[in-house]
Amino acid sequence: MKSVLVVYSGGLDSYTLLNKALKEFDRIEAITFDYGQKHKKEIQYANQVCKELKIQHEVVNLDLENILSGSALVGEKKIPEGNYDKEQMKQTVVPNRNMIMISVAASLAIKNKLHTLWYAAHAGDHEIYPDCRPEFIESLAAVLQICDYHKINFQAPFMNYSKTDIVAEGLRMNLDFSKTWTCYVGDESPCLRCGSCLERKSAFELNNVQDPLR
Repeated sequence: MKSVLVVYSGGLDSYTLLNKALKEFDRIEAITFDYGQKHKKEIQYANQVCKELKIQHEVVNLDLENILSGSALVGEKKIPEGNYDKEQMKQTVVPNRNMIMISVAASLAIKNKLHTLWYAAHAGDHEIYPDCRPEFIESLAAVLQICDYHKINFQAPFMNYSKTDIVAEGLRMNLDFSKTWTCYVGDESPCLRCGSCLERKSAFELNNVQDPLR
């Protein structure tokens, strides 16, 4: 039986990855992290989707706000506006976040005897986020083969995908992207000014479709 644990934030990328997993694996579980981020909207979306899809879902409270508060995504700093290619967007890097989350996810996968661990890093993340780069993924994949007697096959299937590619993949699967939250700001509607919103906006426009959250 093919089994996978998906690191699922509730955002567009991991939502698409979760649905891809449903097509490729016999047993699917999901894990979501509350690490002290500014809002919980993504977590709420993740909870709802997993409930609808009847996927076993673990929400882990890491209680790391004091350690991770140097990032604009945690604590009192203002979310920067603009595209990811701007230097100021590096303020949204959460120090070593993915290393922490993937380590915890691997422990759950080992406990539950799941053989594969997926997370949704993609090519658009590489420039800004060190823990989304191919060399990070490849190195961590090697570590997770030796960290326990139960080997974990760690993969980032979207590593070479752009956000536009991920939206295209979701459209091919007829996914409902209204069930995702991307904005770094947790207001009632997306701010349409942060890097995450602008990247999402461009991805839908390049696919010639309307974003259901706009």
